[in-house]
Amino acid sequence: MDEPAASPSPAPEPAPGSGPRRRLWPWVLVMILVLLALGAGAVSAVLAREAHSAGARTLHIRYEVTGAAENVTLTYSTWRDDELATGRLTLRRLPWAGEVDTKGFMDGGSFTVTLGGSGGRVACAVTVDDGTRRTATASGPFATASCDGF
Repeated sequence: MDEPAASPSPAPEPAPGSGPRRRLWPWVLVMILVLLALGAGAVSAVLAREAHSAGARTLHIRYEVTGAAENVTLTYSTWRDDELATGRLTLRRLPWAGEVDTKGFMDGGSFTVTLGGSGGRVACAVTVDDGTRRTATASGPFATASCDGF
């Protein structure tokens, strides 16, 4: 005769509050990513506001050329109606100075002086009303002096 098989003992009941453990690290990672995204958005907003306020300000720019040369070509940048404009001027004699008031001007302006085939020597200078000043010199036929980054 076969004896009846012993019934397996029931699994012990888990204690209250000791259910399966949930992992915490995915939530921490999500929170870190959210905070980084919010921080990047805040930095972008501050930079955009600064660029807009700098572009709304009126600046006074003074261009100057001195030296001993004839038939000198000037090329310069300025901002008009929120767009970059380039001007070109040929001078028979030096010295020369020009001034402009402009709005929307951003860093990166350019002022280039190119000597003609007869050569000579020149110096260029650009002054922006906040005191920023760029200077350069050149000498010889077709030499170029560039006052950039104002």
